[in-house]
Amino acid sequence: MKKIGIIGAMEIEINILREKMQQAGSVNETIAGNLTFYEGSLFGLHIILVRSGIGKVNAAVCAQRLILQFGAEAVINTGIAGAMGAGLTIFDMVASTDAVYHDMDAVAFGYKPTVIPQMEVSAFPADQKLINAAKLAYAHSSIFEKHKFVTGRVATGDQFITDSKVKAHIKEICSPVCVEMEGCAIAHACYLNKTPYLILRCISDCADDDAKVNYSFNDTDAANESSDLLLGILEILSN
Repeated sequence: MKKIGIIGAMEIEINILREKMQQAGSVNETIAGNLTFYEGSLFGLHIILVRSGIGKVNAAVCAQRLILQFGAEAVINTGIAGAMGAGLTIFDMVASTDAVYHDMDAVAFGYKPTVIPQMEVSAFPADQKLINAAKLAYAHSSIFEKHKFVTGRVATGDQFITDSKVKAHIKEICSPVCVEMEGCAIAHACYLNKTPYLILRCISDCADDDAKVNYSFNDTDAANESSDLLLGILEILSN
C-alpha cells in the first residue's frame, strides 16, 4: 500500500492533511469530475487527497475515480460521525470493521433491513491491515488517555440523525458503533474494485435529539482529531 487515497466529505475533514502534504513537498492539483484531487507525499507514501462532498453518491463516485483514474491501492475515509455504540461520547474514535447502509430497505420484497437485493455482500468488510494500523496509531497517539478508540460496524445513510427514535431503529436493525453519510458507499466501491479500505471517524455528536447543537460546537475539532490519528496510521503504513 504505497499509493493511498484519502477521502473527506467536507473541507474541515481534509484541511490538516492538505497542509501537512504542502509542508512535506510539492502538491499537484487535478480537477476531475468536478472534484479537486491533491497528490503529494506523506511519510514516503504517495497520497491522493480529495473532498468528495456529502452523501453516498458523491462518496462512491469519488472513490471510484480515486481507484480507476489515480490508481489508489487503498482508500481511507476520514471525518466525523454520530455515536451509536454504548458508552461512546464526543471525540471518541471509531475504525470500521465493516459498513452497511442503514437506509437500504427492500423488506417488502422479503429482504432483511440493510440487505442489498441480489448482491452476495451487504456488509462490506474493512481491511485488517488498516484496522491494525489504526489500533497501533491510537496506542501511540496523544488522545490515548483522553478518548476511547473502538472498532466496529459503520452505518451509512443519506440522513443526518437528530432523532432518538430513528437512532434506536438504526441500532436495532444493524447494531453499528457510529452513523454517518459516506462510509459505506466508499466501502461498496472499494469492494467492487477489490481495493482495501478503512473508515476512520471521530464522534462529533450522539445522533440524538441534541445532535444539531452538539455537532455545531464539535465538528471542526472532531475532524481534526480524525486527521491527526490518520497521520499516525500513515506513518505506521510507511514502515
